[in-house]
Amino acid sequence: MNILIHRLEPEKTGDIPLPQAMSAGSAGFDVFAAVEKELILSPGETAAVPTGFAIAVPEGYEAQIRPRSGLALNHNIGILNSPGTIDSDYRGEVRIIITNFSNRPFSLRRGERIAQLVVCPVIKFQWKEVDSLPQTDRAEGGFGHTGV
Repeated sequence: MNILIHRLEPEKTGDIPLPQAMSAGSAGFDVFAAVEKELILSPGETAAVPTGFAIAVPEGYEAQIRPRSGLALNHNIGILNSPGTIDSDYRGEVRIIITNFSNRPFSLRRGERIAQLVVCPVIKFQWKEVDSLPQTDRAEGGFGHTGV
């Protein structure tokens, strides 16, 4: 499958790599920050970080934006709406909503890997309203119902 990608303002973002798989077995493509200058995120602060590109996700698919495990483990940096969804009809710049969950400032530099992009199929469906749902052993058991 080919997915169209457009570098926005190539004269300003030409040095930023387009998303890329970092190994042969990578499910996600690493996404790089296209910040103009170093961005300092204070503890608890959130920012929409530019990537410098837009994509055309094929109909029937979505692109999911997921956190990078190294940033999460080593710096408590995450993506607030994880996973973020890029719909097939969106054509604007992909921006990553980064949040500093740590108690220390975090420095984000131009060209740094900030997220992963994974393309997934979307199942189209219609709701069918019913008077009741089929019963299961679990029934209404919710949060922590298994003892965990």
